[in-house]
Amino acid sequence: MNITEQIEGKYNIKIEDLNALEKESYYQMLEEVQKSQLTIEKLKVYIEGMRDAVSKDLISEPEFIRIFIFKFENRKQIYLKARLQNYILLLSFLLSPERAKEQLENAVTGLIK
Repeated sequence: MNITEQIEGKYNIKIEDLNALEKESYYQMLEEVQKSQLTIEKLKVYIEGMRDAVSKDLISEPEFIRIFIFKFENRKQIYLKARLQNYILLLSFLLSPERAKEQLENAVTGLIK
């Protein structure tokens, strides 16, 4: 099953039913998808972008949520920290094996504490 058939089946549309501009856009996107290949460099750029996005979200997220006089830990901040650590670990695996080993040891040490 090719990409066109998958899209038609999933979204219940027919490519033939699209107007000329939509068809042109569809075929351009299809061509880009078919010729793009995932490389280590593209993966590094993607992971760095995701790491930066999570860092920005983490900075803007409060550590505690206050309701009246009660103070609760913000779970979203905990999840963002975990995601950030995962991205850093993935990036270190891609950059060098030695750095990856060091990051993995640091992560395990952090779990033990």
